[in-house]
Formats: sequence, structure tokens, C-alpha cells
Amino acid sequence: MQLDGTTMNMLIKGIGETAYMVALSSFLAYVIGIPLGIALVVTDGEGIHPVPIFNKALGLIINLLRSVPFIILLIMVIPVTRVIVGKIIGCNATVVPLVIAAAPYIARMVESSLKEVDGGVVEAAKSMGASTWQIVVKVLLPEAKPSLLVGAAISITTILGYSAMAGFTGGGGLGDIAIRYGYHRYQTNMMLITVALLVIIVQLIQEVFMRMSRKSDKRIR
Repeated sequence: MQLDGTTMNMLIKGIGETAYMVALSSFLAYVIGIPLGIALVVTDGEGIHPVPIFNKALGLIINLLRSVPFIILLIMVIPVTRVIVGKIIGCNATVVPLVIAAAPYIARMVESSLKEVDGGVVEAAKSMGASTWQIVVKVLLPEAKPSLLVGAAISITTILGYSAMAGFTGGGGLGDIAIRYGYHRYQTNMMLITVALLVIIVQLIQEVFMRMSRKSDKRIR
């Protein structure tokens, strides 16, 4: 395939669709994943407000969702996707399984980041009469910000990889181009171009979030 105007427009459209899917699904997954991660930390046996039964049940559900390979999950949630979006192909349809797959992963990333916060800081907040909500908002999240940003870089690049896999079911974006042209039509050059574009996007995401993490880390100032 020649890199003519039509091909360039297709690649530009593919980049736009990939960016749309990754941005929207990352936002929605974080809206769900952050509260879940906070709940795991707060209700842990050594947490601010221990609720062991709830913590174990929530942890089990999250682990079950995380254990399903994305390509299988993509097919399993087709009925849910059809109900929510009205169709099972395209960018909007792909967002649904992306959110379902990413939210549990993000919840564990958030849990890990929050548990890195020095317990002494939390105890000091407790001794001053801070409520559970105040400890979470004013202590845990601000203190864990550098780690949360590093986790965001990992999570978003993972979602990017998932979005490429969705190309097998007509999900749109660069993954769809790679499957349609690079795999089905044996156009190796198109496959290499889409892979190169995905690598560049990953590097940009990684660099942006790592810079943000370093700027927010009080230990290196």
C-alpha cells in the first residue's frame, strides 16, 4: 500500500479514533476505579474503617474481572454493549468493554499507591480528629499523587493496548487498521506503520505522566 492522501487520512482518522477511545474509557474507568481502590484501602483489616467481609467480597469481584483476558471479555459483554450503545462495533461500542476491563485494574493500582503512604501521616490525621473522608481527600490522595500518576501512565498504556486488540471485532482506531490491512490483506508495511504509531503514542503518554509525577513528588525538590 502506498502512503497516498487516502492512506494518510485513514491513519489520521485511526489516530483520532484511538485517542478518543483511550481518553474516554480511561476517564470512565478512573471514575469507577478510584472509589473502588479507596474502598479497598479504607475497609482493609488495617485500614481506617475496617470492614473485612465487604473488603474480601469486593476484592474477589475485582480479581474475577481482572482474571478474564480482554479478548474474551470483549465477546462476553457484547449483549451489555448492545444495550448501552445500541451496536457492537465502532469506537463507542469498544469503550464499554474497555471500561469494564480497565476499572478493576485501576482499582488495584490505586489501592497499591494509597498503601504506600506513610502510616504515621494517617495516624497524625486521626489524632487531630480528621474523619475518614478528610483523611482520604486531604492525606491519602495528595500524598499518593506521584505514585498515582505513575500508575496512570501504566493503566492508560494498558488501555491503549486493549483498544488495539478490539480491532479484531471492528472496534475502530489503529488496531482495526492493523487487523484489516496488515493481517487480513497481508500488507506488512501497514502493520509496521500502525505498530510504530502505537509505540509513539505509548512513549508520549509515558513521558507526560512521568514528568507530572516528578513535579508532584515533594521528595525530589
